Amino acid sequence: MNFSDRLIVVGVDGSPPGDAALRWVLGVAAQPGDRVLAVVVRPADTLLPGTSFAFQPHGRRPDPCCLPHERIARIRREFPDAPDVSISTPHGDPATELVAASADADLLVVGANGAGLTRQLMLGSVSRECVRYSRCPVVAVTPEAAERLAAAAAG
Repeated sequence: MNFSDRLIVVGVDGSPPGDAALRWVLGVAAQPGDRVLAVVVRPADTLLPGTSFAFQPHGRRPDPCCLPHERIARIRREFPDAPDVSISTPHGDPATELVAASADADLLVVGANGAGLTRQLMLGSVSRECVRYSRCPVVAVTPEAAERLAAAAAG
C-alpha cells in the first residue's frame, strides 16, 4: 500500500473530542495525497409507539448535517497544507455508521468522551464500539488530548 493514497475516516459530532479528532487527522495523520472523510451521523428520530410520528418535545430539531459543515470548514482552515475534507452525513446509529465507513478506510479516528470515574479505563460507547468492530485501525482521541490539541491550535 502506498501511504500517500490512504482513506482516513473521522467521526465528527460537534463535541470537543470530535473536533480534536479532526484536528489530529489534519495536523498529524494526514499526508499529501490522502483522502479525509468526515462522517457526521444524523440521528434517527424516535417514533411514538405504533405511529409514524416522531416525538419532538421542543419542536423539530435542527438538521445536524448542516451545522458541522461550517465547523469542519473552520477547523480545516487551521491546517492550510492538509488535504481537503469530504463530508458524509449518513442517518442512523453513530457507531454502526462509523464502523460501516471503516470498511473501505485505512484509518478510523473518533473522539472518546469517557464517563465518570472510569474515564481512564473505558471509552465512550461510540468509540468503544468502533474499537471493537472497525475493519481498520482506530485512533480514539481522549478528552485530555482534545484539551491539549485545542490549546495548541489556539496559541
